[in-house]
Amino acid sequence: MLFDDTYKTIKSTSEGIFRDKGSKFIGYAYPVINEAEVKDLVAKLRAEHAKARHFCWALRLSPNRSIFKLNDDGEPSGTAGRPILNTLLSADVTNVLVVVVRYFGGTLLGVPGLINAYKSATIEALKTNEIITKTVNDIYQVNFDYLAMNDVMRIVKDEQLQLIEQEFDTKCMLKFEVRKAKLNTVLGKLEKIEAIEIKYLYTI
Repeated sequence: MLFDDTYKTIKSTSEGIFRDKGSKFIGYAYPVINEAEVKDLVAKLRAEHAKARHFCWALRLSPNRSIFKLNDDGEPSGTAGRPILNTLLSADVTNVLVVVVRYFGGTLLGVPGLINAYKSATIEALKTNEIITKTVNDIYQVNFDYLAMNDVMRIVKDEQLQLIEQEFDTKCMLKFEVRKAKLNTVLGKLEKIEAIEIKYLYTI
């Protein structure tokens, strides 16, 4: 295989706590698919922790691990979002959001102390989770005539494609998930069917 079509992510939501000099850092790890989820998750934590001082986070997205965002939320630049992100990088996980909620304990921790605290809270949150390996899958849609249904369904069965949506009428539509490594084989077979339209939708 020319490329690795697997990636590591977390199985579920988890949390971990780190304390230093009276300050409490609660790390929350979430499996996420896109950036749009961040806003709601952070807003929910703000509602739950009304007295907390900071809600710092880092996000890593996409199977090729290329997209990341971070937010120091008022902490000195580079002391919160960056150590959270670095922890995600060293764990080699993606499609993960970690938010660390800080309750200030009255004593300043200084830059090294903050970096250590945000890193440690992230490690604690990931430690209580389960790291799982997923395959990189592409989602495709095919439109075809009813007459081609048997040919299409045979490919679906032979290649064990996971169907997401289907409509059967005089014009038929299928949405399916295919592992990246099998993509060329599947498309090659589908392209042999007459009057079929194949459309790439997105990758998960």
